[in-house]
Formats: sequence, structure tokens, C-alpha cells
Amino acid sequence: MDAKAFLTDLFHAAVARADPMLCLPPHLPPRPAGRLVVIGAGKASARMAEAVEAAYGPCEGLVITRYGYARPCAGIEIAEAAHPVPDQAGVDAAQRLLALCATLGPEDQVIALISGGGSSLLCAPVDGVTLADKQALNAALLASGMPISGMNVVRKQVSAVKGGKLAAACAPARLLSLVLSDVPGDDLSEIASGPTVASRATAKEALALIDHWRVALPDHLRAVIAAAPPPIAKDDARLANATAVIVAAPSHSLQAAAAQAQAAGIEVRMLGDALEGEARDLAQSHAALALQIAGAPLTCPVLLLSGGECTVTRQGNGIGGPNAEYALAAAIALQGHPRIHLIACDTDGVDGAAEVAGAYAGPQTLERAKGLNVSPQDALGCNDAHRFFASVGDQVVTGPTLTNVNDFRAILIMP
Repeated sequence: MDAKAFLTDLFHAAVARADPMLCLPPHLPPRPAGRLVVIGAGKASARMAEAVEAAYGPCEGLVITRYGYARPCAGIEIAEAAHPVPDQAGVDAAQRLLALCATLGPEDQVIALISGGGSSLLCAPVDGVTLADKQALNAALLASGMPISGMNVVRKQVSAVKGGKLAAACAPARLLSLVLSDVPGDDLSEIASGPTVASRATAKEALALIDHWRVALPDHLRAVIAAAPPPIAKDDARLANATAVIVAAPSHSLQAAAAQAQAAGIEVRMLGDALEGEARDLAQSHAALALQIAGAPLTCPVLLLSGGECTVTRQGNGIGGPNAEYALAAAIALQGHPRIHLIACDTDGVDGAAEVAGAYAGPQTLERAKGLNVSPQDALGCNDAHRFFASVGDQVVTGPTLTNVNDFRAILIMP
């Protein structure tokens, strides 16, 4: 078996399961007779819009996606903006989207297309907060090691659209949100910071997270967060006509990969679809488990599958991301074990801020690095995993996948 090719094929199977062209149409209602407006934001939103128009024909609307992720649509405007740190294009597109929502009436139907990445792409700062403030806040949050759920609590306090505020802007129209989940536990209020669903995030909680993770904020931004209004609750009248459905989730993609592996005669052990934590710590834990399994008699290959969203606490100025850092830390822990191979990739094709999905590591990875005089320990120490795997030829590069159900990790233990 070519383990690298096999694991890469499993990753592609996971991505294919979450293609909006396949998973979104079953959730579309019959096209309404009256006005239909399509809005949305996220790395997969343009592909989702393409799927809507494939079913309905040209539609009115606007969605915001990452640069390079646009898709051809006949009626829906596709705006592109920056991710993971927002830019002026995102602010301008969000303002146009809010202006479109202001034209809605009680007889209108809105379909909101939401996917991961929407937190930065749908950027509408509240009064007293500038784009520069949002950029600095996002950068500080990403470098802090704070879990994505915590970041979203903070982001909601300084946004005019997150935490159900976009749904409120659509009222009194009917609103159906179709959502691709990229968060552990598939909590709708966490995906893209929950712009179309109720929120529980309070200013007090946000400030506590900022203090716990030692996120440095200017005084005026801290004051804005402290003065943020209460969250939009489930019983808010503006959400009375709003419903939301998850059309793809990490568990679905892992199941697709598991089915393909089982068809090849491999025993699959699912470690969970909602794993969080420091990437290198999770890698060491999974590597220890793989070594334990490899030390026992095996009658067939064993595959360990997991998903979720790891984080990286920035310690250096390298080029890395959670999946590449996981793969590098696992490779170091496995020390070139001859029967263990692994892959770790982000299903959106972008791991961290690099245009790289992730990496493969196998028995020869550390040996090749040694031959090139590249230190895996030094690379891990300065968060330089992408550059490490580029040097040894083990990067996984897909380009835009047009979907996003978060991390995919697989460890293959051969008999």
C-alpha cells in the first residue's frame, strides 16, 4: 500500500462529502413565489450560492467569501474579502449586505448561506470600533491560543452582525439559514460567530476570556466591549421567523473517510469529531496511542480518525498552522516508526494563514529532514511547520476546496 496516497485519498473523500453542490440541495425548500434574497458569508459561501442557483436559477443577493474562492453566479453578487484578518473590502461588502437586508419586508424569504470564515469576512464594526481595531483584535486573538469558541464570544461584542444581529436585520422577513459546520460540537451560535442565530455571549464573559488568555487591548476597545448590549436571546421577537439547518458537519466527512477505509479492509477507530486543544499536545497524545497499538499484534491495518479544531499558541515567527504543527509534533514523537503514517489537513485547503491544506508524515520524514540538515525540533519551537514540510516534500496542497468542515486527521498503523 502507498500509505501517503491512501491517506490523501481519504482526505479528499472527506472534502467531497462536504461539497455544497452535493450536501446543500436536499435542504432547499421549493422556490417561493415572492421575493427571494440570498445572503451569506464564509469560505464556502460562494460555492453554496452556486448550489442555490443550480437549483433555483438566478437569484437576488450577496455573499462574501475569501479571496480566490469566488464562483460563477448569474444573479447573486459574490464579494471577496480577507481571511483570517478582515480588510476594508469585507467592511464595504458587509455594509452593502446590511443595506440589502434593510429593504426586506414580511412577505420576503431570505436564505442565508453560512460557513466557517464568516467571522472575519462578515466585518461590520459597531460604533466606536474601526477596521484597524478589528484587525488588531483578530490578530491578537489568533496568536493567543484561545479556543475558537472563546474568540467568537469576544468578536460578537464588537460586531453589528454577529451573535444573531444579522438575523435581526432581516426581520420581519422569513429567514432560513443553511450552515456548514466547522466548529466542535456543531453549535450554530459558534459557526461564523452565529450571525443568524441566538447568542449567549456576554460582555462579562468576553472580558474574562481576554484577561485569562492575556490578550492586550487598547483601553477604548475594552470600554466598547464592557458596554456591549445583552446578547440576542432565543425569544427575541426578531428571530420569530428564523430557522437554521446544518447541511454538512465534521462527523459526516469523517464517516465518509471511515467508510472508504473499511471498504479497503482497514479497522477504523474514531477518536472524535470535536477535539480541541493545543495542536502539539493532541499530536503527542495521538502518537502515544498509535505506538501502543503498533506494539500489539495486528491482523489488519488500523486507522485512527479525528476532527475538530486545534489551536496554536504562537511562540515564534515561523510559517505554520494547527494541522501542520500537529503533523510535525506527531512525527517527532513517533521518531520514524516504520509502520505508522499520518496526515493532518484543514478541509478548506488553508491551514493557518498559509495556502497549504496540511501535511503528511511517515517513516522517512525525519530521515529526509536530517539529510537536508533541517531540524524538526527547531521548526516546532518557532511554529515553522509549513516550511519544514515544504523542505521534505510532504506538504498537502489542494487550493480552494470551496467547503469547510475543519480539521481532518488520520493515523494509519500497519501490521
